[in-house]
Amino acid sequence: MASTDRSTPAEDEQQQKRPSLFSPYQMPRFRLAHRVVLAPMTRCRAPDAVPGPALAEYYAQRSTDGGLLISEGTIISPSGPGWRILMPDGSYGKYPTPRRLATSEIPEIVEQYRQAAVNAIKAGFDGIEIHGAHGYLIDQFLKGGINDRTDEYGGSLSNRCRFLLEVTRAVVSAIGADRVAVRVSPAIDHLDAYDSNPLQLGLAVVERLNALQQEAGRLAYLHVTQPRYTAYGQTESGQHGSAEEESRLMRAVRGAYRGTFMCSGGYTRELGVEAIESGDADLVSYGRLFIANPDLVERFRRDAPLNKYVRKTFYTPDPVVGYTDYTFLGQPKARM
Repeated sequence: MASTDRSTPAEDEQQQKRPSLFSPYQMPRFRLAHRVVLAPMTRCRAPDAVPGPALAEYYAQRSTDGGLLISEGTIISPSGPGWRILMPDGSYGKYPTPRRLATSEIPEIVEQYRQAAVNAIKAGFDGIEIHGAHGYLIDQFLKGGINDRTDEYGGSLSNRCRFLLEVTRAVVSAIGADRVAVRVSPAIDHLDAYDSNPLQLGLAVVERLNALQQEAGRLAYLHVTQPRYTAYGQTESGQHGSAEEESRLMRAVRGAYRGTFMCSGGYTRELGVEAIESGDADLVSYGRLFIANPDLVERFRRDAPLNKYVRKTFYTPDPVVGYTDYTFLGQPKARM
């Protein structure tokens, strides 16, 4: 018996209009051909802080027509990385005890962010992403569990958001809002940067970014990391809530933000498709899967098998192994 189950013309039209992981997307300044984004990742392949041929090859391998690649984090100041004292036996000496920035020092840091953004555009980058996530400096201001300041940058949510907003406003004034993105991770406790109410923090950040956009124009995107610690079947360290709690936070932040929303954090092909089709995100960024699969976009299109990543080679300085030697579809498997 032949099936009589058929969709109506209206349903067909709705299906065609529904966005997919591979449908185009219009950002304020740029038009993307698909929604699979290379997430920013620390790869440690720039000896003496100078990008070389291997780094260029790594990004070229992962490029696609109309695709968005986000490079790894870049230090905004020569003094940012600090200095190591090399002892006679080759071991590292002691680091100084960290201290909180003096209030009078903060404007200088804000200016360094602004100048770094100007330098990036002069160097040929299309835009910059402000790293306000994962326990780094801006995130340390945002998170109540680590920010114990008693000045105008500590205490209340408004005060804890102040540094991020000052940096964002300075960078926007220098290169334009549509070249500036912001990344945050309200629910991630990496480097002990945790908050007692991640949802409240995320919504506070969004409220202030929305107000900034009303003044200065639309930002390129807001990038939020979901704390999916069991991604790809491999347990990661850290505290987290249930998958339902994580999804609820992401949906609330996405619903409140007025602009392009990018999600990241252990997304698979299936989860990425679901996020786009459900409207939970406009763009999905991939990290570990993109490390091991330079042609990830094409593999996703074909729903092809994926290479497995090798964690021990994530941060080694080798310019080839674990960096540019992952195979493309149709090539024999490499040994690592």
